[in-house]
Amino acid sequence: MTALEHEDSPVYLKLRASIAAAILRGEYKAGDQLPSVRALAAEHGANPLTVAKAYQSFQDDDYVEVRRGVGMFVLPGAVERLRLAERERFLTGYWPRVREHIALLGLDVQELLDRELA
Repeated sequence: MTALEHEDSPVYLKLRASIAAAILRGEYKAGDQLPSVRALAAEHGANPLTVAKAYQSFQDDDYVEVRRGVGMFVLPGAVERLRLAERERFLTGYWPRVREHIALLGLDVQELLDRELA
């Protein structure tokens, strides 16, 4: 599960988060073709209709374009716009809960920032 996913999310949102993370990591750049619906469904053990719904959300947000008979491709500027959208989603959706949890546990923020990730 990536930082963009939430365990209670519907499957298509988990798939969307997985694809978004791959785009943000640079696995798919502007102009790159995304895996086919069938290939991604097989890879994740998901229903192709669920994958199609995740892909449709990227198309609705203008991060990808469909070229009939060819596939789905990442649009120019999509990475930057996706990063901005995911930052906003993190800051408004996840960060308040993380901050609350840090306070609840009495953790020191500076210690957390200084801590090396394993």
